[in-house]
Amino acid sequence: MKILSVDPGFERVGIAIINKEKNKEKEELIYSDCFKTSAKISFHERLLLIGKEISRVIKEYKPESLAIEKLYFTTNQKTVMGVSEARGIIIYVAKENGLHTFEYTPPQIKIAVTGYGKSDKNMVMSMVPKLIKINKIITSDDELDAIAIGLTCFAHEKFKL
Repeated sequence: MKILSVDPGFERVGIAIINKEKNKEKEELIYSDCFKTSAKISFHERLLLIGKEISRVIKEYKPESLAIEKLYFTTNQKTVMGVSEARGIIIYVAKENGLHTFEYTPPQIKIAVTGYGKSDKNMVMSMVPKLIKINKIITSDDELDAIAIGLTCFAHEKFKL
């Protein structure tokens, strides 16, 4: 089973492709990136670029499902609206390509990765490389978050996938 996992945003989008074979114990990271858009272009153009990048990744890696972070809580209404719109684009592109969609809240992701729903960002970031082999240096939290979301999907949906 191959999953496209996404940490949504409109400035930075964490993207990962994770695969798990039935006869293998651990998941395999196939691809990960932090896709960035520029604040110098219009918000609508940024959404278009995000949609095109998600479409490109789907066409190249052919995942069967999308795992995406669900918006949980924020105090910045402007940011939450923009992220919601980016999530909408990502989910639309995934569904248009026939992907099953799974959504997880930050506490669900923290529990799956660290065993504790109130873990801080550093705990999650330190656990991800212990759970899956990463063959490159990752400097973006968004990219590691995307990997954590994919690992959460495999942990939660193992009997459904």
